[in-house]
Amino acid sequence: MPLTEWEGPAVVIGARPYGEAGLVVTLMTEALGRHPAMARGGQSRAQAPLWQPGNLVEARWVARLSDQLGAVTGEMVHAAAALAMEDPLALAVLTAACAVAEGALPERQPHPASFHGLVRLVVALARDPHRGLEALIRWEAALLAELGYGLDLTSCAATGVTEDLAWVSPRTGRAVSAAAGAPYAERLLPLPALMTDDAPASPAQWRDGLRLTSHFLERDAFGHLHRPLPAARQLLGERVAAMV
Repeated sequence: MPLTEWEGPAVVIGARPYGEAGLVVTLMTEALGRHPAMARGGQSRAQAPLWQPGNLVEARWVARLSDQLGAVTGEMVHAAAALAMEDPLALAVLTAACAVAEGALPERQPHPASFHGLVRLVVALARDPHRGLEALIRWEAALLAELGYGLDLTSCAATGVTEDLAWVSPRTGRAVSAAAGAPYAERLLPLPALMTDDAPASPAQWRDGLRLTSHFLERDAFGHLHRPLPAARQLLGERVAAMV
């Protein structure tokens, strides 16, 4: 029987006013993916900080029927939005991640890998905005894979080698080695080391990583929905490119 009640951890990925005091919030959950709900009194001084995009909350949702908007209450677990306010880059990363999740994921369909990756991103931002940015790029690649548009960065599409991979085909999403891609470099997307290595990266790698994932997000995840890449995500790409 369809669920008319659930409780569990969730990341707030969107909130918009409803009436004089309420909010329609969008949550990212492990079992039910992107899930909208009504937060009654969500605009109040007491509740408004809870429903800021990026926050990790313990949510409880109830409805008479499973396909209704339903009502949600919650308790704060990690106030990521307030912490991000202290750093412009952290806020830009958090805003972009929430916008991508809210815009790309289908409603009420489980995407556990995307949920756990988003939680890791939120936690990483609190420790170091730069590591949070790297977590965003890896999370976007995982999101593409979970939506069926995964990149193949394991071997060269032209030669099959697994070393010295330097490029990605913008058409197929497959990696290309430095040697095989050299004659076509102007047509290929750079493959930054952070996509395959957890070591700290440089601003140029951040820029290339964002360009890589944004190309496929825009073409596939959002293109198939006939939507543009969210403005917050575009602005993040421009901010990081200006850092190089």
